Amino acid sequence: MTPAGTGGAPSRLAWTLPALAVATGVVTYFLVILGSTVRVTESGMGCPGWPLCYGQLGPVDNFHSLLEQSHRYLVTVVTLLVVLTALAAWRFARHRPSVLWPALAALAIIAIQIALGAITVITHNAPVTVALHLLTAMILLGVVWITAVTSLLPHREAQGHRLTAWGPVTVVLTFVVMISGSLVVDGGATYSCPSWPACTSSQGVPGPLLLIQGGHRLMVLLATVAIAFLVMHAARRWRSLPGARPLADLIAVLLLAQIAVGGLVATLQAPEALQDLHLALGSAVWSAVVALAALGWQAAADSPPPLPAGGAERGLLGGVNPASQLAGPGPAES
Repeated sequence: MTPAGTGGAPSRLAWTLPALAVATGVVTYFLVILGSTVRVTESGMGCPGWPLCYGQLGPVDNFHSLLEQSHRYLVTVVTLLVVLTALAAWRFARHRPSVLWPALAALAIIAIQIALGAITVITHNAPVTVALHLLTAMILLGVVWITAVTSLLPHREAQGHRLTAWGPVTVVLTFVVMISGSLVVDGGATYSCPSWPACTSSQGVPGPLLLIQGGHRLMVLLATVAIAFLVMHAARRWRSLPGARPLADLIAVLLLAQIAVGGLVATLQAPEALQDLHLALGSAVWSAVVALAALGWQAAADSPPPLPAGGAERGLLGGVNPASQLAGPGPAES
């Protein structure tokens, strides 16, 4: 995927937006992972005050406090990157809604996330606030990767559906898996089902906890089927779209690894390191699925090519629309 530009903006300046957008996606991913480490190590109350930690700006000498304070510092970095990306989108892509709107949406989401972080501390890590904090982080992670993809790929006008139904269905199901996984952890069902893949009843385990675990595993199964169909569709139909095939292959590898780690989390009774790895892989799958769907939507990968007279929104650094090389029926773009 190569970016493209506005009128007379110098290339070295026009590259600012995609560089910032990709950096924001990467750092936000690591923020989610660090937040997971804070949660599984029960370091969320390592700093009982907010925004300072025991009234200090600098590091503290307690492991849990240091971990929580490091998480807050990384939130500051992500916030700065989100703001800079939004400013760059306004400067270089004001005429491109597919880039500008997700960049601006990230600003609103990061503000909500910061507020939820404060509420989580004030409520002493109430399960509801912890779950909302994580899910908002996942929404932010998805949105910043949409910005990254749309800033790298020119927008193609569509004659019909821009994206096969598997795209949005897979994104929704993958997010529901993240919700159900959060319910497992924050609902106290982490240790309720040591068997895998089926969730058989365990003596003394309340039925609602088994139901939460079973619901999560059912959603994993449904999402896995949807992801498999999207990956196969992208590998077969989008093979000439730059970045689609490698991204589809990456999703397949991440998904298999995530399923394997999920089984180990259940059968080994959820050691902290595996819980962290489980969320890290889940977040990576979520990011990659959103990026693949955004890539297909931006390039109108499942729509017939437009007529030569049709306009197309250009990317930040100009160049040929890669969607014109898509495999499939229909006349080639001129």
